[in-house]
Amino acid sequence: MDISTQSQVHGLNTSTMAARKKDAEAKENLWSSILSEVQTQSNTKLPSNKSVLVLGDNASGKTTLIAKLQGVEDPKKGSGLEYAYIDVRDEYRDDLTRLGVWILDGDPGHNNLLKYALNETNYAHTLVILTLSMTTPWSWVNQLQHWMKILDDRVAALKIDPEEKQQCQARLSTEWQNYCETIDDLDPGSPIKRTNRLSSVDDELDALPLPEGVLTTNLGLDVVVVVTKTDYMTTLEKDLDYRDEHFDFMQQWIRRFCLMYGASLFYTSVKEDKNCDLLYKYLTHRIYGLPFRTPALVVEKDAVLIPAGWDNMKKISILYENMQSCKPDDYYNDIIAQPPSRKTVSNREIEIQTEDEQAFLARQQQLLQQGQTPTRGESPLRSQPGSNGKSAQRTPVAAGAQGSPKKVDGKLAPGTQSGEGVLANFFNSLLHKKSVSPGSAAAAAAAGGVAGSPLATSSPRSLNGVTVADPVSASDKISMRTDAALELDRLARSVKKDLDYSAAQSDC
Repeated sequence: MDISTQSQVHGLNTSTMAARKKDAEAKENLWSSILSEVQTQSNTKLPSNKSVLVLGDNASGKTTLIAKLQGVEDPKKGSGLEYAYIDVRDEYRDDLTRLGVWILDGDPGHNNLLKYALNETNYAHTLVILTLSMTTPWSWVNQLQHWMKILDDRVAALKIDPEEKQQCQARLSTEWQNYCETIDDLDPGSPIKRTNRLSSVDDELDALPLPEGVLTTNLGLDVVVVVTKTDYMTTLEKDLDYRDEHFDFMQQWIRRFCLMYGASLFYTSVKEDKNCDLLYKYLTHRIYGLPFRTPALVVEKDAVLIPAGWDNMKKISILYENMQSCKPDDYYNDIIAQPPSRKTVSNREIEIQTEDEQAFLARQQQLLQQGQTPTRGESPLRSQPGSNGKSAQRTPVAAGAQGSPKKVDGKLAPGTQSGEGVLANFFNSLLHKKSVSPGSAAAAAAAGGVAGSPLATSSPRSLNGVTVADPVSASDKISMRTDAALELDRLARSVKKDLDYSAAQSDC
């Protein structure tokens, strides 16, 4: 092989090796491009570490609102710190993730549970929803100040890197400054094209300053103020005579409050399904950057929607034109005052008030003095003697009857006393018997009766300085003895009968 042939073979080998090397480099570039594409796609997937913290007083509609965003028809009320999740789907990239939701109970005793929902780990990935109810607009000031203080204290207590907190605060400021540009970019039909984002320090210096009153308190957290139950506005107009200027005053006040914290504002009604779907889309826009093309809505008073970055004091001042009887700087609760408390529960049982003890006793004493003493219950042994000497059943006394119990005649002559009356007179005569001198006693006996007999007493008179009884007629003496004997005999039989009955019961 000559020298020329060898040079040709060597050239062929060199070109072949160069081609192979080029192919290897192309394959390496292909794999690199595939790996970079996969990495890019993995970075564009929806993150799974995002969460929403819902704060608000009890009965402000927190659970019902979240259930509506979840698509749940029958919400279940919990206690303490509830956890739920909302399914979020990116239709453009066909991606699905879950947005965690923490709902803190409105009871102040559960505020210590906030540390589990907002901590150093999820601070930069948390959005806060503050709920207010249209049913109690007079309590908005206290509620917002209360929950914002709790949130501010919690953020201050977090042990996070100051640089991380500054980045979160700067992000909020930048989103306010670039709000219009972001909306234009998401709307392909807009004639205004979005300029490049701020990417250098020089560009940041050229950024416009924040409007007046915006983000004066920057917590580094996205905040959305949600006014629930706006369908109650008709009730406020009907029952409390609310007019449009009242609702304008409420709206301008809460919009100014939202400016201070860089918050968004939504008026919602789950009952009438107002702004609930828009709230869901806005949350996914703020948290995941998904499209949101709906502009601010301020025409309908019960369906207000104000995204963060759109509002300013000049736009708020438009509401001042309709406020005739109040001024924007008036104290809120002077215009929106709490109405007098009313009983709202109609089926509640009426509470029975007991009468004062002393008043009751005084009334009873008055009745007694008037002779309206109710009759006392009768004992089974208190029965009137019948004609045959046996106990007769006592006639019951009618309710409200006055005086002594009704008398049941045996065979007593008209005008004679009952057995109890005779017996009472008999023993009274024994008690009132007075000792007399033998002369006076003999005189009394000679006058018509047995000397010393207790029945020979009548009205007292004085004899020789000694009080003696007047003589009693013979017929009265016989009648009194007969009645006393009959009564004693009746009592003896009644006692014997009771003893026999008790013995028979014991034998059984």
